[in-house]
Amino acid sequence: MTGNKAFLSIICIFVFGTVFAQNNSIYQNASFQPYDRYLYNSDNRFHTSVKPYDMTEVSQIVSIDTLFEKKCNNKICNHLLNKDLFFFRSKDFNFNINPAFNFELSNHNGDDNDNAGWINDRGIFVNGNITDKVYFYTAFHEIQSNFTDYRRDRIKELGHKTIPGISRAKNFGNNGGYDYAYAEGFVSYIPSKYFGFQLGHGKNFIGDGYRSLILSDNAQNYPYFKITTNVWNLKYVMMWSQQYYLEKGHKGNTRHPKKWNVMHYLDWSVTKWLNIAFFETINWGDDTLGTHRGFEFNYINPCIFLRPVEFSIGSPDNCLMGLTGKLTLWKNHVFYGQAVLDEFKFEEFKKHSGWWGSKYALQAGYKTFDIAKVKGLDFQTEFNYVRPFIYSHFTYSQNYAHAGQALAHPRGANFYESVSFLRYNWKRFFFEAKYEYLVYGRDTANSNYGGDIFKLYQTRTQEYDNKIGKGGDQNIITYTDLTVSYMINPKSNMNISFGVSHRKQNSEISDDLNQWMYFLGFRTSLNNFYYDF
Repeated sequence: MTGNKAFLSIICIFVFGTVFAQNNSIYQNASFQPYDRYLYNSDNRFHTSVKPYDMTEVSQIVSIDTLFEKKCNNKICNHLLNKDLFFFRSKDFNFNINPAFNFELSNHNGDDNDNAGWINDRGIFVNGNITDKVYFYTAFHEIQSNFTDYRRDRIKELGHKTIPGISRAKNFGNNGGYDYAYAEGFVSYIPSKYFGFQLGHGKNFIGDGYRSLILSDNAQNYPYFKITTNVWNLKYVMMWSQQYYLEKGHKGNTRHPKKWNVMHYLDWSVTKWLNIAFFETINWGDDTLGTHRGFEFNYINPCIFLRPVEFSIGSPDNCLMGLTGKLTLWKNHVFYGQAVLDEFKFEEFKKHSGWWGSKYALQAGYKTFDIAKVKGLDFQTEFNYVRPFIYSHFTYSQNYAHAGQALAHPRGANFYESVSFLRYNWKRFFFEAKYEYLVYGRDTANSNYGGDIFKLYQTRTQEYDNKIGKGGDQNIITYTDLTVSYMINPKSNMNISFGVSHRKQNSEISDDLNQWMYFLGFRTSLNNFYYDF
């Protein structure tokens, strides 16, 4: 083959080929869940609580190409609407390159004068595979934004110029804008259908709900190593990860101190319609009690109960344990839940005394698909109940958080919440209506009623009568959101979205807030970034 012909062949492969070359699903955004109606069907017996989904498992049930392929006879049109931007295919090596971006304009009214906001997010993501054993993914975003609505208030609440779910930022411009970046990536090795190994920098999610009280994708990315075992009707996930915490009095241009986490999660598909899972996780600081520890090798064994090991070494580490479950009736009516336990005394529980050490969290939810046999019409509702002081600890390094944000629910602790969705998907159109009702107790500067997981629990204001939603400042939030989206290209989840949100916040000691927000976005909706706080 001549040089010119070889060059033309490579160009043709880049432009006209198509194959999935990914391990983790790119569909992490809760508003775009094209696989769920198939994966939650009880006939498939899929372990839905472990996310991101493994595409090598999903592809055995459904293909994205069959769901959203748009017929287009023109090759250029077909490429823009159905294909990766660039890709290469060979027998043993494949990769894709796609844009990743979010261009958003927003406006709001309510308590302040109308003021336009914007997001300017440009990036790229690359994914591929080497044979059917090794998969890789990397992404990078460069972002400038100016939030003029309640999101600006949330950034101030988090402190340290922390952009929710993304990273810390620096000032941009003279109008309160921010400049920040976002990167993630992983390498997976799948030697057989039984085992998978993944080394990454990103997020993980455990649960079947919109929220997770175990491990969510609320905080920013972190490094992790994960082993997944699939055998019989069991899925077992073991993950070691590293986070950091924002200590007080931190000096500029120095690294934040590290912390560590180990998690075991065993999901058992008891029957086609019932899943039960057990989890345990331990946090420890790099400098617990003033001594440098680094990684704790006592926690490296993937086949051992962590709590006895922690106790045997005289550990002061923070341990969480609990159960999750999923009950599927009539193939597509799904009832799910979580129960998380930090500390507990049955004697105090019986007294209903509101003892500070009764630290637990509960979730109950329901979702169904194709309501009244209308294909694409789905409903989900969920209730979360989180006691005060759970996820906090007696040292700053061992709360259940990363980089100033909770690893579970965005609100932290001391709240109850109801959140519901009605979704409809027709071809490439997505419609979503959402309603949230949230009651939480916000700690003031001089009080600790258990809502702020970054405060040491020994500074608690009272031993007893710690009731959910109570504290220095009780807040009630109602949040309503309507969004319409059109998917342009399913390979990158490129879409145009328009939405309107109404958020009302009533406070016992602060001014009430009442805002409407409107936005128009052109984006690749790959991740969850929670704005319902």
